Amino acid sequence: MSQQPLWQPSAKQIADSNMIGFMERAARYSGCRIDDYEALWQWSIDDLEGFWSLLWSYANVLGDRRSGVLVDGERMPGARWFPGASLNYAENLLRRRDDQDALVFWGETRVRCRLSHGQLHEQVSRCRQALQAAGVGEGDRVVGYLPNMPETVIAMLAAASLGAVWSSASPDFGVEGVMDRFGQIEPRVLFCVDGYYYNGKTIDCMQKNAEVAARLPGLARTVLVRYGNEGAVADALVQGVGWEEFLAPFQPGEIEFAQLPFDHPLFIMFSSGTTGVPKCIVHSAGGTLLQHLKEHLLHADIKPNDRLFYFTTCGWMMWNWLVSGLASGATLLLYDGSPFAGDNRVLFDLAEQERMTQFGTSAKFLEACGKFGLEPAASHDLGALRALFSTGSPLAPEGFRYVYASIKQDLLLASISGGTDIISCFALGCPTRPVWIGELQCRGLGMAVEVFDEAGRLLRGEKGELVCTRPFPSMPVGFWNDPDGKRYRAAYFDRFDNIWCHGDFVELTEHDGMIIHGRSDATLNPGGVRIGTAEIYRQVEKVHEVLDSVVIGQNWEQDVRVVLFVKLRDGVTLDEALVARIKQQIRSKTTPRHVPAKVVQITDIPRTKSGKIVELAVRQVVHGEQVKNTESLANPEALALYRNLPELES
Repeated sequence: MSQQPLWQPSAKQIADSNMIGFMERAARYSGCRIDDYEALWQWSIDDLEGFWSLLWSYANVLGDRRSGVLVDGERMPGARWFPGASLNYAENLLRRRDDQDALVFWGETRVRCRLSHGQLHEQVSRCRQALQAAGVGEGDRVVGYLPNMPETVIAMLAAASLGAVWSSASPDFGVEGVMDRFGQIEPRVLFCVDGYYYNGKTIDCMQKNAEVAARLPGLARTVLVRYGNEGAVADALVQGVGWEEFLAPFQPGEIEFAQLPFDHPLFIMFSSGTTGVPKCIVHSAGGTLLQHLKEHLLHADIKPNDRLFYFTTCGWMMWNWLVSGLASGATLLLYDGSPFAGDNRVLFDLAEQERMTQFGTSAKFLEACGKFGLEPAASHDLGALRALFSTGSPLAPEGFRYVYASIKQDLLLASISGGTDIISCFALGCPTRPVWIGELQCRGLGMAVEVFDEAGRLLRGEKGELVCTRPFPSMPVGFWNDPDGKRYRAAYFDRFDNIWCHGDFVELTEHDGMIIHGRSDATLNPGGVRIGTAEIYRQVEKVHEVLDSVVIGQNWEQDVRVVLFVKLRDGVTLDEALVARIKQQIRSKTTPRHVPAKVVQITDIPRTKSGKIVELAVRQVVHGEQVKNTESLANPEALALYRNLPELES
């Protein structure tokens, strides 16, 4: 690792940060000496009740706290947060009523619109009344099969205002993928879209909508949002009505927000589902709100009227994370379409024209920008941009260098990591700390994150399992249709008793940052030595000819051998010289055990719809096993490329 940080905040940037203001407040509140992030983090996990109580006050959460912060805090699962409190998530996101931008929407290059905070409140009021008239009440499920557009935010907030539970999937999901998700939770209302735009094409959704609506038991209403197919007819759907007609009978007015317990269900999120039917993970209103406020206000340094963007679909938890930015007073910049529209420039056009302050994306997008040779620092005015967030997969050192060389020099680059399981992050950025190449800056406040070896012993500077040793508010309420909690406990608590084991293979650094080496279940074990897949990806990405890659362990002669599949630039063929160069790059920067026994050229790499490589699915295909669920993949047809490869038979 580099001996010098890539970026350090200036004294003014540190002084102006929300983190410093909170740090000073925490020192007064606790009576402890808290003069740097390490001390603040340590206090936040030593005194969980004090930290989360102070955060509630600092963030001005709307709700009735009453007494008590944490009950059964020694139990995981089983701890209960703010047991006497009541609040409403939507109320906290709709506290502003002014004429400043609340939502700005770009739909590739075709559709643009904006809603003020006042207009957003009016639209949510009307949609809430329409949902209530359709029979929706506390605990009912309302779902969106929708793009990342204003109507999606409005429908979610309307449902949440009533105490209904929201879940969503992006319209690129196939029927079976949607049914695997929504079919488990039996929604009362389905919002869907007539079509959408992607990469210059219009994709019609009406046939899929009709089939999904017909197969959902107990569906009382299907609401069609018109976007990509002007000729679509809403009454072609079960109990179908158009968005405009759905809202038409109702005038905007005051919203009576249902005051509900802290742990009342808000969102149902779904695991990727590539190894079976997706798990339905239930998240609470209070836990989601408080965790997102912490991450936005402190770790992302969001201030009122900041303009927050994350490139995401409604099938990824980063959509939920983005929308919560309204609670911090931010304007949300919404985009739907290909991130590489407009000659690969559309997201940087959005950043420039809308004066974006926080830019969220995936490591894969940044790597692709580097491969394309984009230089936004030269082509765009990014003067308003203060922070860039990357998640979805580990950001390689080359990605860190690219951001500072080609996007912006004075910028907080926060590689962040968490998951759908916690609808938030374990490791995040910090506006008061330097950025070191290849490292996530810090463990999140209030998150007792450690690294364990296989025997449950603490590790530092060595690779091991990411665990959380104390409870936190955004732990799931549970899984849907798991009344005794057996599946929930098995997912996170079977490995270490009373300890959350997340399934990431990680390392804590000398800077108290974190390096993600990949998923634990995808680690390679040649000769019994555990190797994280990200360690190999970091080196392969430095080879100019390689656009993408996936690495797996293949069972071979009573051991495991490392197999690397590479997708190459157009016109490039994998020859012995290129194989040798790839292997040498890996050998010289890692160890001989990391060097793949086989390097195989492939034309496509399978990924989930949120951009994550599916090593396990590739491994299953290579070993002749059935992949149980391909509906969560963006390109499921790619799996066939890995079947019965002659290169792997010797």
